[in-house]
Amino acid sequence: MPKHEHDDRSFPTHVAALPGVAAVALGGSRATGTHGPDSDWDFAVYYRGAFSPQDVRALGWPGEVFEIGGWGGGVFNGGAWLEVDGRRIDVHYRDLDDVELRLAQAREGRFHVERLLFHLAGIPSYLVVAELAVNQVLQGVLPRPDYPEALRRQAPGQWWGGARLTLDYARAAHAGRGRLTDCAGAIASAACQAAHAVLAARGEWVTNEKTLLDRAGLRGVDRIIGGLTTEPQVLAAAIDEAATLLEDAVERA
Repeated sequence: MPKHEHDDRSFPTHVAALPGVAAVALGGSRATGTHGPDSDWDFAVYYRGAFSPQDVRALGWPGEVFEIGGWGGGVFNGGAWLEVDGRRIDVHYRDLDDVELRLAQAREGRFHVERLLFHLAGIPSYLVVAELAVNQVLQGVLPRPDYPEALRRQAPGQWWGGARLTLDYARAAHAGRGRLTDCAGAIASAACQAAHAVLAARGEWVTNEKTLLDRAGLRGVDRIIGGLTTEPQVLAAAIDEAATLLEDAVERA
């Protein structure tokens, strides 16, 4: 393929022409206008049926192309890390049948949370629905869902329930034994869970955890974690303080 065709502008056109691909969308900070000069480019490739990552590989851009399921399965079922004319491009595969299922579940207020690298609280299955709502469609046609009212009613309680249990366990199992790292991790995880609860109550979509605490107004947890020591009473007090901070934020939302 001629070099001049290998740029971020032509990337969606080439990928959209692959067998099985129904749509291509721009995501991440470049979709929301919050990117910096060094931000990479995030693309979601929506397919239905017989989509083959080998077809992406055959386009010839340098990088690593993973198979479907290569990222552990679940909501994030694979993608690619490519370099196009010196620019970093992240590709996420999106199975339209699965996305439509998650959309239907979200409209009923149902979701589950999956473990994913770099996400302390994990990711909700409605993350792919959030992408539909905030990403910019470049090729094809995709639904543009509003935040479902049923999800606003159900998600905050589910997220906050997990945060509360996380803190309760840390208080019971770790604080009295001076386990600073375990308590710090529990507070951090619970803060992210509570932040999800706050934003769900507001009806605000979340696609990653990068600004999650800031958006939920929970940066105060930094001070709590920063004051931890291995003294059991200090750890117990910090967990209690974090629980109050997080619960107040959830209730206000």
